[in-house]
Amino acid sequence: MPGAFCDLTRERKMDWHRCFLVLFWIAVILPIVSSKEQLSSRECEDLGFTGLALCSDCNTLAEYVKNLELVSDCLKCCTEDSDDSMSKITYSGAVLEVCMRKLVFYPEIVGFIEEEKDKFPTVKVKYVFNSPPKLILLDDEGKQKEAIRIDNWKREHVLQFLREKVKSASS
Repeated sequence: MPGAFCDLTRERKMDWHRCFLVLFWIAVILPIVSSKEQLSSRECEDLGFTGLALCSDCNTLAEYVKNLELVSDCLKCCTEDSDDSMSKITYSGAVLEVCMRKLVFYPEIVGFIEEEKDKFPTVKVKYVFNSPPKLILLDDEGKQKEAIRIDNWKREHVLQFLREKVKSASS
């Protein structure tokens, strides 16, 4: 794939120096930065990174955005792409946080709250002024572990996610 990125046969030729720097960044710098500290979900949300961004998304971001600090922050907030690492994590409960006034814009979320929420006794709904719809995932002590924006999720996506990630009350 690097050949396609540095394709010099096109009308608009990329100079070798720039090509080398971009490839060096992707191959050497990004893995080093991604192995450094991880930020809490609250810190990531404050930086504008909400949900469970995959580290491969940060690598794609680096190809288009030349702001090293932004990419570094992304890498501190991302989750490795490995299915095994994330698929085994479950949470003791969740809070669906949403602004009551904005619910009219999220019919899928309304449908979940009205018709499906009772299937999940460990999931609570919390109405917070001006909050976008998000799931706050809780550990065994009831403390926030992750926060995931669900603005564009369909009802079936919310159901599937909660079935896979949130323990039932009987567990």
